[in-house]
Amino acid sequence: MQIRFSESLQRMRHPRYIASAAVAALAIALSLGLYAFRGVWWTRATEEAAPQASAETSGEFRHPLTGERIAEPVERPQVYGVMIDHSQDAWPQSGVEDAFLVIEAPVEAGIPRLLALFSSETTVDKIGPVRSARPYFLDWNNELDALHVHVGGSDEALQQISMDGTFDLNQFWNANVFWRSTDRFAPHNVYTSTALLASAVAKARAAAKAPFLVYGSWKFQDPPTLRPETGIGVMIDYFPTAYRATWKYQSTTNTYQRLQGGLPYAMQDGAVIEASNVAVMITKIEVVDQIGHRHIKTIGEGDAMIFRDGDLVEGKWKKPSQSERVRFYDKDNQEILWNSGQTWIEVVDSRDRVIQK
Repeated sequence: MQIRFSESLQRMRHPRYIASAAVAALAIALSLGLYAFRGVWWTRATEEAAPQASAETSGEFRHPLTGERIAEPVERPQVYGVMIDHSQDAWPQSGVEDAFLVIEAPVEAGIPRLLALFSSETTVDKIGPVRSARPYFLDWNNELDALHVHVGGSDEALQQISMDGTFDLNQFWNANVFWRSTDRFAPHNVYTSTALLASAVAKARAAAKAPFLVYGSWKFQDPPTLRPETGIGVMIDYFPTAYRATWKYQSTTNTYQRLQGGLPYAMQDGAVIEASNVAVMITKIEVVDQIGHRHIKTIGEGDAMIFRDGDLVEGKWKKPSQSERVRFYDKDNQEILWNSGQTWIEVVDSRDRVIQK
């Protein structure tokens, strides 16, 4: 198996690259909050370098990815960032309901694609269809030190993967970590599983080619006891119209059920999508060539709308750098506290595409 990284990243992590005399110096550097990743030395912001969420007053801890209450603290799990085909020919998909975070953004012709992020602690037997990489998804993938799982990619995305030292798993070079289903046609028939991805990561770690896990956590809350019977939902007006996504608030579960084309958005095994939180990220999106490739602003800040607990919170999204997590804030610049469970981020270029329901 061949898992590709930038040459500089491989040299930086290969044991032979570090002479025994430099070990002490490396330990000092690490104690100062430095880390070697993506081919260069970075200094993590304090919130990123800090351990996972601390114990709550009840004595419990929060899972660093899902926000679920846990009895004992856990190490940061490895994250798998899988590019999921969301064209109509790929429906119904598999495994998306088990991701802790899903980011939906347009690719060519405006058709949305999904970056589904899974914790290595979660067992998912079938994930896909897996599709090709795009550069803006890499910025969201890399903030979680995630293994980026894809089938090829645009020229710009593949170049960025090499330059940034992305922890990368391309089906082109690692066919044994994927399979092709016979019940649909290519390119909408490539799948993988968490077991296969775990095996790939284990081999990378054994070869000293896997990144240190230093990603930050969001902040979480316990859901309110009182909730509205009829909460605020939202429709995301993706184009073509078949891709319009509606999130309908469910008071009994305090979640948002996703509808696609007016029907429950279901996986191949019948599982439906119900998110604990839905965030809308409004940012600059531009078409940059005749093929229809997009550039999406991922670093910086912009307007945001957060749907949680049947309510709407207006605010901002902020992502200072590629290595730091995108975070959401209310109008008072207080960081959003998320409900535990699955979160979806919908990426659009205008408020006109966001319709409250």
